[in-house]
Amino acid sequence: MSTHDGHEEALVVGTTVLETSVAELMAELASLEDPRAREVNEKHGDDHGVNLGKLRAVAKRLKTQQDLSRELWDTGDTAARLLSLLICRPKAFERDELDSMLREARAPKVHDWLVNYVVKKSPHAEVLRVAWFADPDPVVASAGWALTSERVVKKPEGLDLGALLDIIEAHMKDAPDRLQWAMNHCLAQIGIEYPELRTRALDIGERLEVLKDYPTPPNCTSPFAPSWINEMVRRKSL
Repeated sequence: MSTHDGHEEALVVGTTVLETSVAELMAELASLEDPRAREVNEKHGDDHGVNLGKLRAVAKRLKTQQDLSRELWDTGDTAARLLSLLICRPKAFERDELDSMLREARAPKVHDWLVNYVVKKSPHAEVLRVAWFADPDPVVASAGWALTSERVVKKPEGLDLGALLDIIEAHMKDAPDRLQWAMNHCLAQIGIEYPELRTRALDIGERLEVLKDYPTPPNCTSPFAPSWINEMVRRKSL
């Protein structure tokens, strides 16, 4: 066999391995389905029943594989997309690719993992933050707020924190659920990180009462912003 023929064969084998891997992984994910887990997840809008610990174990075995990650994403299956986000190379995605992926990611868990595991590590994070923050789609806007909360904590230079509080005060109460959650997170982070704005953040939270009655298990911190702020400030002072 010539070197050229061998190269062609390697390409064919490589393609077959990739295609087989996607099919095999889809079958493996299907075998990990737990009807009870699906029932719980679907209440939150996540249409899959795979235990996330088991999903992470599969990802650990596969390690980083960007091409395979894209193939899994393209299946449109929620569990496959979650797996794809665990084995991707975040800096390998173009800005427009990440924008399209976010708009396709209607399952909340896929949306959250895409933002937290991929976009936050991307060189395009700031450009996307600005674009998504102003998007008319509240689910897309919630990603902009999530990235803004990250900047509030890690890189606040250039952010107008007072203006963010103005927007939260005016719009959080009536915002759709996922956008409201993201705005509330930002409110809490401002209150936790900036003592000079803490009184105002607490006041906004108390007046709007967003997530005040959210069911919170024992030993967990309530997402109600005043409770969250006070608890985290208390822990920092220990």
